[in-house]
Amino acid sequence: MTTIGFIGLGIMGGPMAANLVRAGHTVLGYDLGEARVEALVRAGGRAATDVADASAADVVITMLPDSPDVEAVALGEGGVLEHAKPGALYIDMSTVRPETARRLAQAAAVKGVRTLDAPVSGGEPGAIEGRLSIMVGGLREDFDEALPLFDVLGATIVLVGPAGAGQTVKAANQLVVGGTYALVAEALVLLEASGLDGKTGLDVLAGGLAGSRILELKRESMVERRFAPGFRIDLHHKDMGIAIAAARDAEVALPMTGLVAQLVAAARSQGHGALDHSALLKVIENLSGRAPVKE
Repeated sequence: MTTIGFIGLGIMGGPMAANLVRAGHTVLGYDLGEARVEALVRAGGRAATDVADASAADVVITMLPDSPDVEAVALGEGGVLEHAKPGALYIDMSTVRPETARRLAQAAAVKGVRTLDAPVSGGEPGAIEGRLSIMVGGLREDFDEALPLFDVLGATIVLVGPAGAGQTVKAANQLVVGGTYALVAEALVLLEASGLDGKTGLDVLAGGLAGSRILELKRESMVERRFAPGFRIDLHHKDMGIAIAAARDAEVALPMTGLVAQLVAAARSQGHGALDHSALLKVIENLSGRAPVKE
C-alpha cells in the first residue's frame, strides 16, 4: 500500500485522511491543530512531526483553506517541494486559484515532482462517506496513478484538463452551489411569508424539477435554522472571489455569479462567516425584514 503524507486535517481533510487509513494506506498526518492529528492517530494513522516529515512520503496531499496557505506550505522554506522525493506525486485537494495550481505545477516540475490539482465537492458528509466529487487537473498518467486513492475518497472522479483545470471546474461548482443556496433561501422565505409550511413546500420542490443535492441534504436544517458549518461562509466568500477572477481571466460576464458573491459577502459582513453557507438564508431574511422562525 501507499505511504501518504496528508497536510491539513480539518472538516474535510480529517475524514478524508481517515478513509485512506481504513483503505489500508499508511497515512502520516500533519496539522497545526494537535487535536486533529490525535484524531487521525486514533483512526489508525501516524503523526508527522512537521510538513517536512509528511512531505517525504510517496504521495503528498494538501487540504488547506486558501491559496496563500497552499503556497506557503508547498513553496515556502521547509515546505513540500523542498522535501518531496524526486518522482513523488503531490496532490493539492484544496480549493485555490487556478493560477496557484499552475504555479505549483511549474515549480514542482523543476524539482522532479509530479502534481495534480484535485479540489473536491460534497461537503463534510461527502468527505466522511467517501462520496466526494473530485475534479482533477494534470497529466493522464499521474491521474491514473492517483485513481486508486481517489476511489477511496470520491464517487465522481474526472480528469478535466491540464494543471489548473480542476480549480476552474471547482470555481464553476461553487458559483452553482452558492446560487442554489440563495434560491432555496428565497423559496423558503416566500413560502413562510405566504403563511405556508416551509418544510412541506421544500419537500415538494425536492421531488420535482427543482430538486437538487442541496435540497436533499439541507432543506431540513435550513427550515430549522441550524447552520453548524459543513462548509463555512468565510470559505465560500473566498471561492466566489476565485470564480469572479476566473471570469475576468476568461473575459466572460457572469452577472448571477456577481450577485451571489455580494450576498455571500453580506453574510460575512453581518457576522455569519463561521456559519454554514446555507446561512445565506439569514441575508435573504434580513433583506425581506423577516424575523427568523427559529434560532
